[in-house]
Amino acid sequence: MNLPVNPSFDLFPSFRARRILPRLGAFFVLALLSAGVSGCGYNTIPTLEEQAKAKWGDVQNQYQRRADLIPNLVATVQGYAKQEKDVLTAVVEARAKATSVKIDASQLTDPDKIKQFQEAQTQLSGALGRLLAVSENYPDLKSNQNFLALQSQLEGTENRISVARRDYIEAIRAYNTSLKTLPSLIWASTAFRGNKPMAEFAANESAQTPPQVNFCRRKFGPSDRQGWCRWLEFGAGIFSCHACPGFGALFILALLSAGVSG
Repeated sequence: MNLPVNPSFDLFPSFRARRILPRLGAFFVLALLSAGVSGCGYNTIPTLEEQAKAKWGDVQNQYQRRADLIPNLVATVQGYAKQEKDVLTAVVEARAKATSVKIDASQLTDPDKIKQFQEAQTQLSGALGRLLAVSENYPDLKSNQNFLALQSQLEGTENRISVARRDYIEAIRAYNTSLKTLPSLIWASTAFRGNKPMAEFAANESAQTPPQVNFCRRKFGPSDRQGWCRWLEFGAGIFSCHACPGFGALFILALLSAGVSG
């Protein structure tokens, strides 16, 4: 008895198997290689690089936020202290210089660019510090609601700048370390040979401290200012002592009274 033969049915698909099996084998080999590469640090360098670039974007955004607050701040101070022209002009010029220095992600490996950016921002911080110190001489300005709101926003922005700068410094240190340590060092020497270390962005701590108002300048002359300040600091130390705060307060009042009468 002869069975009917279906021409579309291949009882021994040897030819088709010879075509499919190599492709499946190549697929599995690629999958294993991908898993092995990702597990031995291949993705570490590009991942840390992108994270550092993102942190730099946060730094720029916070500095831009500060720059956006300055025009309103200057206008408010100018309404009460027009005679402080030099201080106001210095702030405006420092802001113009700081906003003119632009650094994109491709320039983060250039130390000169980073230094230029840092110096411009430090100059602006100093000018703002002098402007806020001048405001202490104008009680009406200090009680102005718009000025108080701008000052609060500026202080908050300075805090955000400090956090963003710290996060960026940590990110670039992690990235730079990955270029020097195993196992990512292997890929830094081969697949990512063109990657360079990013420049450090170290903040000037003096530029980030709140402006200190020198009360001695108001009470005493230039010749004896330093001596009186030392006595006031001594009195302040006594005042901060829990055992003798009353004596410290009386000591400071006596010094101020002597300075005014003198």
